[in-house]
Amino acid sequence: MVDYIPASSTGENGSSHFPDFVEGLEQDDFLFIDHRRSIDLLSGLARAPIGDDQEFLDSWNHLEQDQYMADGGKYRKRRHAVYAIQNAGEQAQKMPYQPHYQTVDYNPLNGGVARYFAPILDDLHHSATLAALLEFGNSVFSQITGKNQWHIELHQFRIEARDGQLGKPTPEGVHRDGVDFVIVVMIKRVNIDSGATTIFDLDNKLVGEFMLRETFDMVLVNDRRVYHGVTPITPIDPKLEAFRDVLVITFRAPDSAAGFR
Repeated sequence: MVDYIPASSTGENGSSHFPDFVEGLEQDDFLFIDHRRSIDLLSGLARAPIGDDQEFLDSWNHLEQDQYMADGGKYRKRRHAVYAIQNAGEQAQKMPYQPHYQTVDYNPLNGGVARYFAPILDDLHHSATLAALLEFGNSVFSQITGKNQWHIELHQFRIEARDGQLGKPTPEGVHRDGVDFVIVVMIKRVNIDSGATTIFDLDNKLVGEFMLRETFDMVLVNDRRVYHGVTPITPIDPKLEAFRDVLVITFRAPDSAAGFR
């Protein structure tokens, strides 16, 4: 059982410091945040209610088929975008379109090729929810590392369990992404079993297992210090559509030797 972390605190200058989140992530190298606390902290950053941001949530209904699945699977839909933070205190800025790349060391299934995914649509880019998520990640990760510049990649995923078949949220298996930090945000679960998040230390010992169930449940992961994965999903009722929607946000300092570029 993973307890949720209390809501953030705000410094005298108005900037958010989130000491409980920083401490929790530094201590365990991963941090589960209950949807109630996620909505609370994101609403505070956005200065507006976040939980009912339907335009943000609806954008997962407009993803496109992933054409780069080396296992031949048709169970994954996605969109992708790149952001950057150049200096301390700046907001994340959307960058010109570029492909997604991982080395085979980090992704033995689909790595080693530039993958040109469908770009994320404007409804997500203009979302106050996304802006709050990027501000939160930047604040926490910059405090842990002392770094102020970040290469950020956004991945919208829909994993489907069709015709009684498994859907694989992490088809490459338990892995590291080749970045510094990862945020995974639950968007929606429909008619599925399993899809448990698992965390392993660098000695391959299981150190955490939990389910992202509710919209805005999320987990922060120190990708340099732990592996993560998600167990396959199966449909509860095989006659109905079944899927798992998440947003994955990765942060990599430009001077990091990593599997993304």
